[in-house]
Amino acid sequence: MNDHDPAEAGLPTGPPEPAGPTDLNLLRTFLAVYRAGSFTAAAQVLGLSQPTVTTQIRTLERQGGRELFERRPRGVAPTPVADELAARISAPLDALAAAAGPGARPDAGAEPVHLAGPAELLCTLVLPALAPLVADGIRLRVTAGLTDPLLEELRAGRHDLVIATSRPRGRTLTAVPLADEEFVLVAAPGWAGRLNGRLAVEGPAALHEVPLVAYAEDLPIVRRYWRHVFGRRLNCRAALTVPDLRGVVSAVAAGAGFAVVPRYLCAPLLDSGALVRLDDPEDPPINTGYLVQRPGTPTNPHLVHVRDHLLAAARTW
Repeated sequence: MNDHDPAEAGLPTGPPEPAGPTDLNLLRTFLAVYRAGSFTAAAQVLGLSQPTVTTQIRTLERQGGRELFERRPRGVAPTPVADELAARISAPLDALAAAAGPGARPDAGAEPVHLAGPAELLCTLVLPALAPLVADGIRLRVTAGLTDPLLEELRAGRHDLVIATSRPRGRTLTAVPLADEEFVLVAAPGWAGRLNGRLAVEGPAALHEVPLVAYAEDLPIVRRYWRHVFGRRLNCRAALTVPDLRGVVSAVAAGAGFAVVPRYLCAPLLDSGALVRLDDPEDPPINTGYLVQRPGTPTNPHLVHVRDHLLAAARTW
């Protein structure tokens, strides 16, 4: 059955079943669906088949006589009844799982911590920050990717932590601000010399003769900079696109043109003079990154170390 199949949605069709103790397995399944946002993802987290998850949710809905999830084309959405039930049972079930689960094992037997995020941030800041933990025996499995797919994989249980470039929607994931990244407009000294202060006089029109190097064809970072700093829409196309901001920085430093990139990626080149900041607005564009954790109480003791270490290290980024 698909999550959104109304013919097999398992909606309550009659009076509630006689009251009695609710099977803890039904509540665990409900909480997994609530947090994952999908029967399919919950089944993967629980190690069950999707029909089993569907049957258990149908049973719980019949017992309560109320619909718990609205079936949608992609996954499910909790009803107010589900929100209330999750608020009542999540803490006790998480505490029970922590007491009875693999968290009781010593740290030496801990599983690897699965961390995911943008490739540039992982390679430039995150991995150097976590190197001391690896040296102390913590095992990591790192995955690079885009925020939306990584968050879906987090809900499905494939990752423990995801560094997201935007705050996740909904209430099923725990997200805390990690760090702000400032975007800067840069070029190599040769291009900066040819512009010779024209940007301050002519505005962004002065850059029309300079090739644009960008992360993607739709220029999301550059367009945001133009709206925020110049108050107008971007009206040019990229001369070079590289799906890795480190490649963008490298090409611009070699003289390919200009770009808008996070400051942390080019700070050493700015300090050395290999790159020049073309504009220094009082209010530069800022994007906040978030550290997002898989739902539930962590059963891996090393996960807490990785999370807390990252949050502390990010204060200096």
